[in-house]
Amino acid sequence: MTSPIRRILIVDDHDAIRRGLRQLLEGTHYYQVVGEAADGKTALELAITTRPDIAIIDFTLPLINGVDLSKALIRKLPRIEVLMYTMHAQENLINDVFRAGVRAFVLKSDPATNVIAALDALSVHRPYFSVPISDKLLDQLVASKPSSEVSILTDRERQVVQQVAEGYTNREIAPRLGISLKTVETHRANAMHKLGTRTPADLVRYALRNNMIQP
Repeated sequence: MTSPIRRILIVDDHDAIRRGLRQLLEGTHYYQVVGEAADGKTALELAITTRPDIAIIDFTLPLINGVDLSKALIRKLPRIEVLMYTMHAQENLINDVFRAGVRAFVLKSDPATNVIAALDALSVHRPYFSVPISDKLLDQLVASKPSSEVSILTDRERQVVQQVAEGYTNREIAPRLGISLKTVETHRANAMHKLGTRTPADLVRYALRNNMIQP
């Protein structure tokens, strides 16, 4: 019996990565790329229109990062599967990714065959972790380390912090997130209090440390 064609959305802010993934998938007969996006906001809008079966997402994305994008996609499209495809493998990032509902994680340093293996697993709603990620998960289980500082922020606080770190003012952030200026100021103040930060530069350093933005 012929396998059904799975519709794929590729989300990465590097054109070379998107192009490489598209070429990889075009070499198969059962995966069809239905869209590409270079930032989280565009990806979410595109996903609602194209309704992909699987989204391949980088963690570090402009406007909406990979964790918050994954949460939004899964909330709006409950049957979608997400493959996190990134160069980052810190334990705190892995924890946040899986809390977001992501069920597959492949590093960009892994062989391309791992991407296909992950997509094959997600196509039948099974999880897939490349070996380095599996090892880290096992290490976490053994060590039982506490959750990361990223987890102490709410989704909206994290979104505001990312926008601040990307250089936007409170007044610019409000329409970008669809909330009032006062709400932005409240989320920003709450995030800074939780993180023990005092200046925008502190938020930038925090965002860089947690791979929310690129240096």
